[in-house]
Amino acid sequence: MDRDSLKKAVGLAAIKFIQADSIIGIGTGSTVDHFINALDFIKYKIKGVVSSSEQTTNKLKKFGIKILNLNEVKILPIYIDSADEIDHQMCMIKGGGAALTKEKIIASAAKQFICIADISKRVNILGKFPLPIEIIDISRSLVTEEIERIGGTVRYRKGVITENGNIILDVYNLSIKQPEVLEQHINSIPGVVTVGLFAARKADLLLISNPSSGIETITR
Repeated sequence: MDRDSLKKAVGLAAIKFIQADSIIGIGTGSTVDHFINALDFIKYKIKGVVSSSEQTTNKLKKFGIKILNLNEVKILPIYIDSADEIDHQMCMIKGGGAALTKEKIIASAAKQFICIADISKRVNILGKFPLPIEIIDISRSLVTEEIERIGGTVRYRKGVITENGNIILDVYNLSIKQPEVLEQHINSIPGVVTVGLFAARKADLLLISNPSSGIETITR
């Protein structure tokens, strides 16, 4: 199976976790797009969706799926999203699509976080994929200096402004052996909105598509 077929398979597999009359949080990205395609067939069963980005919102609206504001939702049973990398402790790097802040907020509000991914996203140690950090523009030099001090190589993601009006720095050359410690440290730097490490709020369940063994279900 090619990469897109693996993404489609795991997106479809996530549908069985959707309960009737529930509200769903949904992330952003190509794997999530396949999940939304599958969701279209059962949309009449759900109350609505809390969306993490304009990209996801536009796709959901195309299918006539109701969009809800998180501030108006008392209980969010489930959040479904993919990852740029996920390790064996269910910690993740996210933010390749620059939606990391809203994704982290919705994931933190959900009772269960289900990560859907193909086997290429599973790693022993996070950090091969560049770590995104959403920051306020005025703090760019300050944040860069601090990240370089701990061994990272920082690149400004040119031409990208987040939906929150901020910029993205991508950090290379980090071997992230203590994701929760690093997440806390980076989030404490003045000017950082959030870092794309999802370690304090890990995935609870991982659905991963493997060309040799099909869909694997891994729980934390």
